[in-house]
Amino acid sequence: MRPSASDGPPSIVDRPKSQLPADQVPRVEPLSKYGNPSSYVVFGKTYHTLPSSQGFVQRGIASWYGKKFHGKRTSSGEPYDMYGMTAAHTQLPLPTYVQVTNLKNGKQVVLRVNDRGPFHGNRVIDLSYTAATKLDIVKEGTGLVEVRALDPRNYRLAKNQAVSFGGDADIKVESAVAAEPSSEIVTEATTISNQDPQIFVQVGAFGELNNASQLKSQLSGLNLGAVTISSIVKDAKQLHRVRIGPLATVKSADDTVAELNTMGMSDHRVVVE
Repeated sequence: MRPSASDGPPSIVDRPKSQLPADQVPRVEPLSKYGNPSSYVVFGKTYHTLPSSQGFVQRGIASWYGKKFHGKRTSSGEPYDMYGMTAAHTQLPLPTYVQVTNLKNGKQVVLRVNDRGPFHGNRVIDLSYTAATKLDIVKEGTGLVEVRALDPRNYRLAKNQAVSFGGDADIKVESAVAAEPSSEIVTEATTISNQDPQIFVQVGAFGELNNASQLKSQLSGLNLGAVTISSIVKDAKQLHRVRIGPLATVKSADDTVAELNTMGMSDHRVVVE
């Protein structure tokens, strides 16, 4: 369920962006004594904490949290401040500094990850209320984003690797995408363009095209939307990904995932590209 407007005071939304709290400035910090187990379980699902955030880039759906959690203890032991520039993530070490880009409008913020979440299966990061305001996703409740871990020791270089939305040329980046439902980090070449991002639900990935074709045929008769096979080369091997989409909205993706779960098909993840 997405946050409602009542989760945050309207006054901050109406305030000029120049008067909102400044972005975080990455600095070297020790790992928190709390919130960094190698693995943990929430709602019956096991999550694995990454040993390092180096090279981490992830695209997906962001959500935000507000008054309901304001002042409560975060996983790092710090109180949650809905007006601060922080975020929650299921895998990144606490703390980690990240640059979050709204893929629809190009707006960016730099945040400090100090909490665990979101534990909604289709979300990749939970933003503070102020961060969501600066990215212009408060009203919708969700947004399509890129999350890029920053190295405090080389922050200027990291800033120069930001997503670009100007010009006509596409920009290719190396992306370490957190795969769901496993905790594996998958590295693949992706492209960020000036076009609107698209949402897919990936239902399977196979080395054998025949296996992918069989799953595509099975899904095509279920009225879930267009089903395609997207093939890439990864680690010098071809991988055939079976996807439903593109889907028009986040709600469409959520509904598709819910339908798959009802059918007993749980090996899937939402992909934004």
